[in-house]
Amino acid sequence: MTTLIKNGVIVTASDTYPADVLIDGEQIVMIGRDLATAGHEVIDATGKLLLPGGIDVHTHLELPFGGTVSSDDFFTGHRAAAFGGTTTHIDFAIQPIGGSLKEGVETWHQKAEGKACIDYGFHMAITDLRDEVMAEIPSMLAEGVTSLKLFMAYKGVFQVDDTTLFRAMTVAAEHGILIMVHAENGDVIVQRRAKLLAEGKTAPQYHAVAQPALVEAEATNRAVVLAGIAQAPLYVVHMTCEESIEPLALGRAKGFPVMGETCTQYMFVFEEDLARPNFEGAKFICSPPVRQPKDAPVLWKALANNTLQAVSTDHCPFWFEGGVNGRVPGKELGKPSFDKIPNGMPGIEDRMPVMWHHGVNGGRYSANRFVEITATNPAKIFGLYPRKGTIAIGTDADIVVWDPNQEHTISAKTHHMNTDYNVYEGMTVKGWPARVLLRGKTIVDGENWLGQRGSGQFLRRSPNAPVL
Repeated sequence: MTTLIKNGVIVTASDTYPADVLIDGEQIVMIGRDLATAGHEVIDATGKLLLPGGIDVHTHLELPFGGTVSSDDFFTGHRAAAFGGTTTHIDFAIQPIGGSLKEGVETWHQKAEGKACIDYGFHMAITDLRDEVMAEIPSMLAEGVTSLKLFMAYKGVFQVDDTTLFRAMTVAAEHGILIMVHAENGDVIVQRRAKLLAEGKTAPQYHAVAQPALVEAEATNRAVVLAGIAQAPLYVVHMTCEESIEPLALGRAKGFPVMGETCTQYMFVFEEDLARPNFEGAKFICSPPVRQPKDAPVLWKALANNTLQAVSTDHCPFWFEGGVNGRVPGKELGKPSFDKIPNGMPGIEDRMPVMWHHGVNGGRYSANRFVEITATNPAKIFGLYPRKGTIAIGTDADIVVWDPNQEHTISAKTHHMNTDYNVYEGMTVKGWPARVLLRGKTIVDGENWLGQRGSGQFLRRSPNAPVL
């Protein structure tokens, strides 16, 4: 079966040009002007842009956390991603405490089996870095996993000390494996949290007070410097504020092999939202916390000038009103105290439209840069390029037929994520996926879901990430 997309305008990280795209099976086989239509299924993209499918490299589907589990699984989360123009994601497989890395990978394969309907890969989140686990790190390459996440926060649970972090960086660098860090100083957080709780300060807004920007900045600086010493490629996840962007920028200026991402919500939700009445602030609890309005312009600028290389979601949804009508418990678990609120927000469906509207339409960066931070850079950094992340002959035909003129008002009433609220409720965006193809097959056509459970493929990724 061949499919011809006619009359569109291709947008890649480097070029914008009108062209037709011919797909044979799962791959793009020809790009040209005025290609003949005979014998092909034809998709008319007149007035539309052709973007590579989005790649979200920071998600948490069906994640056990704080006495519950995130509410999107590998079907509902994938379907929602596709409706938003994302065709590939990388989820965090979690090493079981006391267990091996391979056990974590196997568990996540079981979660995805029979459910996945977009393509996916795994990072390995290390929770218990014993000597035998350190020795296991190189074996992840055989699993197709080329990135490891370490936590500088969550003291007494996941947090590693500097010795362990540096050793892991050294081992990973020797094998072309990328180290990712959650950069917050867990020792400081535990002290501040205990003090707040002792003072009876238990409302959602105190989550951000316990984990201020400087806590993130200190850990970011430490990780950047350690990566510089080890000459180990480093990717700092979910960066939120000016105080942490500064040490990343300094490290990059010094030639350290360091990169970073931010997440969509940090440009739109702020500490003041945590104080909303009726426990509404709990909707926006995540770690690191949301920051101040002054930080949003810094993040936009960092995305535009390549201080940050990607924008992800940290999609980790929980019900606001869980534990009813068959739902698993959700944010209400934290009503007695902010430290019991499940950390995370929904967003896998919203990233592409929100970042297009406020980034491209808002004049903050070009359509080409949008493609770069939502698809091409993620593919390059995480070992998927050129199979994914661009539109070119020989690549997977992951294509979003993007209508730059279609307006849509975001709402929990119409989204496809398995949760009862939306971070961007009521936001009207201009620019929307009209059609989404995964490896040549249409999985979303307007409001129609055409994808199939179990059709998503696990992606075995290449090591030795470039530092962009």
